[in-house]
Amino acid sequence: MSAAIHYRITPKQPHAHLYEVVLTIQSPDPLGQHLNLPAWIPGSYMIRDFARNIVTLKASCADGPLTLEKLDKQRWRLPPCDGPVVVTAQVYAWDLSVRGAHLDASHAYFNAVALCLAVEGQTDQPCGVTLVPPPGAQGWRVATTLPSAGAEPYAFGEYQARDYDELLDHPVEMGRFALYHFEACGVPHDVAISGRFRVDGERLCRDLQATCEYQIRLFGEPAPMSRYLFMLQVTGDGYGGLEHRSSTSLMCNRTHLPLPGEVKQSEGYRTLLGLCSHEYFHTWNVKRIKPALFVPYELSREQPTPLLWFFEGVTSYYDDLALLRSGVVTLPAYLELLGQGLTRVLRTPGRHLQSVSDSSFDAWTKLYKMDENGPNAIISYYSKGALIALALDLTLREHSAGGMNLDQVMQALWADYLADPSGVTPQGLEARIATLAGLELSDWFERALRSTDELPLGELLAGHGVHLHLRASEGAKDLGGVAAKQPAGRSALGVRTKEEPFGVRLTSVLSHSPAQRAGLSGGDLLVAVDGLQVSHAQLAERIAGYPIGESLKLHAFRRDELLEFEVELSAAELDTCYLELDEQADAVTVLRRRAWLGE
Repeated sequence: MSAAIHYRITPKQPHAHLYEVVLTIQSPDPLGQHLNLPAWIPGSYMIRDFARNIVTLKASCADGPLTLEKLDKQRWRLPPCDGPVVVTAQVYAWDLSVRGAHLDASHAYFNAVALCLAVEGQTDQPCGVTLVPPPGAQGWRVATTLPSAGAEPYAFGEYQARDYDELLDHPVEMGRFALYHFEACGVPHDVAISGRFRVDGERLCRDLQATCEYQIRLFGEPAPMSRYLFMLQVTGDGYGGLEHRSSTSLMCNRTHLPLPGEVKQSEGYRTLLGLCSHEYFHTWNVKRIKPALFVPYELSREQPTPLLWFFEGVTSYYDDLALLRSGVVTLPAYLELLGQGLTRVLRTPGRHLQSVSDSSFDAWTKLYKMDENGPNAIISYYSKGALIALALDLTLREHSAGGMNLDQVMQALWADYLADPSGVTPQGLEARIATLAGLELSDWFERALRSTDELPLGELLAGHGVHLHLRASEGAKDLGGVAAKQPAGRSALGVRTKEEPFGVRLTSVLSHSPAQRAGLSGGDLLVAVDGLQVSHAQLAERIAGYPIGESLKLHAFRRDELLEFEVELSAAELDTCYLELDEQADAVTVLRRRAWLGE
């Protein structure tokens, strides 16, 4: 592949967190070449203004230096000149996340959206990439699924991309990472882990293999990629993931890794497996099957779509379900996870004000910019979308004439993509599902997607042999999913909190709660209850120890001012869910449940 565009990427100054990116344009626009850097990265729906991290930008040609004219926050123009043109950028990289670029003496990581300028009018041209090690690096390797153009596996050297879009979809990790390998349905899969950690790599690969094979077979072989890479950065408190066409970037807490000799499946490890499953499912659902609006992506501005409930919500439904069906988690564990998902939605008052369709459309300015009032005003299209996917799956299983279910919907959408990759529209998606099911679903979609009506999940789960129970929360660490450990009738403040060294930080004060009525606000630092110092670990039990209706004096700092509040306690809401199998279910219901859960 001849490269009309070439990037030479060097982690030039690790201690200063500076990359050097040298862009060579063989045939610049004779009228003056325009360049730009994307403002956002697909899969993370917020303007991030990556161009703000460019420290210096210089250009030259055979005749000498060129003056770059800056047109706006992310675009530049070169004067007319003969090629080739060389543009050299120094880019600051200190974003330890899955979205941008990071560089220090221990490792280098980047998404090309954060480093590589687009050559306008030539983004369909082949791109060559030379990856260069940092000065004096010893033992560093490269982990990426960017196709090689001569570089040995996991080595620095020459790589290539068909066009700029493909270049953006292959993140790169450089450093002294550990590498593990497995195959799923004949496809090589690698796991590159960076950071300080201990891990039972064999167990991790075994569980990932089962999950990946299940998903490949769900959509149908062959898999859409020739190899796949899990890139995992381990930190003390990290969590997150971002999907790509043949890889995923992940961050996790080091305590979430399975330890050598450990038999029990910890909650943290279960969380990590769910994250891996989620990003892997995106290989089909959003990286290929996607909104028509994203074909192609417009990375200079927002691209609002009401369809994120489907592409993130359905994926969130299948991430844990795939763990169950592949045998990676047990049925009780899955019911606990599902109960926790229901709890997250029930504890969000914003579900009464914002539909999931609006949540999808407004992701750019609301969900991705969550503030202290977020829980009161918005609902996550991830969590609510997962419940809509559950409700849709159970509705189809119970009522469709042809025994349709969401698995078959996803398979049909995959077949549609293979025939025509131009993407789906909101109306087209709903009509396609209704046609496949042989049902009139327009009213169903209207209520589920564009209203704030509650989903009839209790009824649908009962029809599949599962009881839904509600109870009050038992404190900040109570995520739901299990039966109550404490007596009912507890008092509550109605706040979300985080731990602070000298008190309890109120991250959100929920609508119509005792705390809101008393005048407390998100951001306040609660330091005393009824004249006694309080900690994060003590707060829920301390409040629960007072009878419903009791009036208490609370002291909190707002900024640097100590304020006193009088709060009248009320009963904790029944906003915590747990699920149990119906042991008395009839044979038809049990068969329906087994078909759904893969028992």
